[in-house]
Amino acid sequence: MRRLTALMLMLLALPVAAQAACSGQNQIDLLQPAERAALVAAADAAPFARGNLWLATREGRRITLAGTFHLDDPRHDAVMAGLAPLIDGASVVLVEAGPGEEAALLADLAARPELVFSTEGPTLPERLPPGTWDRLKEALGTLDIPPFMGAKMQPAYLAMILSIPPCAAEDLAAGARGLDQRIIDHALARGIPVRALEPHDTLLRIVSDLAPDAQQGLLDLTLALAAGGEDAFVTLADTYFAGQSRLIWELSRRQAAEVSDLPPEALDAEFAAIEELLVLSRNRAWIGVIEAAAAEGPVFAAFGALHLSGHDGVLDLLARAGYTVTLLAP
Repeated sequence: MRRLTALMLMLLALPVAAQAACSGQNQIDLLQPAERAALVAAADAAPFARGNLWLATREGRRITLAGTFHLDDPRHDAVMAGLAPLIDGASVVLVEAGPGEEAALLADLAARPELVFSTEGPTLPERLPPGTWDRLKEALGTLDIPPFMGAKMQPAYLAMILSIPPCAAEDLAAGARGLDQRIIDHALARGIPVRALEPHDTLLRIVSDLAPDAQQGLLDLTLALAAGGEDAFVTLADTYFAGQSRLIWELSRRQAAEVSDLPPEALDAEFAAIEELLVLSRNRAWIGVIEAAAAEGPVFAAFGALHLSGHDGVLDLLARAGYTVTLLAP
């Protein structure tokens, strides 16, 4: 489950910076043909499984929906060339978090250290087996995080940090920006309003509110699969730019089965719980925001690509609400 969490958090987190300069291998390309075909078939069974750019229309309302990759990559230049005229035709741009939300989140983190740090009770060295703490210290060192600081972090927040491989951390700190920020910058430069789909602390609150055992499991799994971080990072980027982000979900399910001792039924239930918590519940909350904006004029909505597909994905929810949903680009 740790690789799953790493990949999903990179897809679903706020549009923070990172540079896709990792040199790993695409894990899907390394599969045997039959295994790869089975993985693709499982992904394609989901509604709206392929494509990053869509149009939803109903009774004169127009909603352009772009699935994004939150991390920086030179391939975004070509993507933005296609998105720019669509953004220019919108009356509002909706994103997971705009500049105001980022500022509010930073203010919250400064004022409420308990969101990130355990302010009472034993620290991680006291809670973890010695071998696990040693591996955690090593992982923290690659990100230049002092062990004394990591020892006091909330396990789930620490898992979020460790989900970004060291090869991306330097560019993250340097301020490289992903597709979300490029969209925001383009809209603001043209005077198009940018609004958030959800409150600024939604994802952090979801993760922070996990029970202690769930947070601990999240951290344990992230450490267990951290060795494949660069490969996972490259796979994530490649599948996104191929318009097949749903493959990441199915690949994560496969990889979790390889490292988990849970029976298949229990693992499926755990996956369903994670999807509900991090993806589906947010999708359903966004639909009202998107529809309200569409009643005022054309909308351009941009959010992590994994939110597009699947049952109760944003596209499925709009289709069930009577919208005609059309693929515009892979």
